[in-house]
Amino acid sequence: MFHPKSAVIATLAFTFSAALAQGETKIPFALDWKFEGPSAPYFLAIDDGLYGAAGLDVEISEGKGSLDAIPKVATGAYPVGFADINSLMKFLDQNPGAPVTAVMMVYDKPPFAVVGRKDLGINAPKDLEGKILGAPPPDGAWAQFPIFAKETGLDITKIKVEPVGFPVREPMLAEGKVDAVTGFSFSSTLNLKRLGVPLDQQSVLLMADYGVALYGNAIIVNTDYAKAHPDEITGFIKATAEGWKAAIADPGTAVDALIKRNPAADKALETERLQMAIDANVLTDFVKEHGIGSIDPARMDAAIEQTKLVYEFTHTPDARVYFDSSYLPTDGSLKID
Repeated sequence: MFHPKSAVIATLAFTFSAALAQGETKIPFALDWKFEGPSAPYFLAIDDGLYGAAGLDVEISEGKGSLDAIPKVATGAYPVGFADINSLMKFLDQNPGAPVTAVMMVYDKPPFAVVGRKDLGINAPKDLEGKILGAPPPDGAWAQFPIFAKETGLDITKIKVEPVGFPVREPMLAEGKVDAVTGFSFSSTLNLKRLGVPLDQQSVLLMADYGVALYGNAIIVNTDYAKAHPDEITGFIKATAEGWKAAIADPGTAVDALIKRNPAADKALETERLQMAIDANVLTDFVKEHGIGSIDPARMDAAIEQTKLVYEFTHTPDARVYFDSSYLPTDGSLKID
């Protein structure tokens, strides 16, 4: 069972580090994945002084999958992170009372996808039956695959699931060792492209287009820390929103900020990846109308009901436990012009 005392200890440590900071509070931020295009807005927010204007010294760390940041934030090792909200729901069901919740939705439309090769016979969900699916166990898309399968009438017993590591996922598909993989659409597709599989030879089955009504990744916080430092969390959200708005306006400049931290990255490829995330996952009709960061309560309730189809909650699910909108800024800074 989860022990929240560790989070309290970490809160004291963060408070101490803040006292040492000269005018800025140090905020370690745990990403979900590597330093790639979709992480560029956060680096841009650092370089443009957006976090600094909020009195924050943000240090960003790579992650190892969209579930990775949840325990890091829940234990207090990090005050803020970026993670799949659906996996957060399951984590909180299995660890009731754990001090972690989502406070800002970023991927309003989740990038969960099954990516296959047309020349290997993958064009539609049913084509996965009789095939080999490569799936990294910590992958957020794999975590939602049972819902995708149920919504599309897939017989999972007819699919050979091959657990694969993230580093070999796309190479195995490029080499034909698996017929399809689970992953984020903007990650797997462009990784395959870099490995010589053109986009027009790939089949991208975006789960949200096949009945999966879930949300995607969100900014999460350690709730003990957030309650003690509400203004810092609101400032972090506001600066993050401004970073995303700047990246939407000029993706290339945002990727320049990324390249400073990952010089081996291909600027053109990462700009394309960022643009894919903006177009498909971030700048949705809902976000254009309501701004970035908030959720539709009715849709969240529907997502919980859909999750119940494939996951048996031990405790009665409560959307208020999974997403807390009280830290969102109310000064209009979330709106995207």
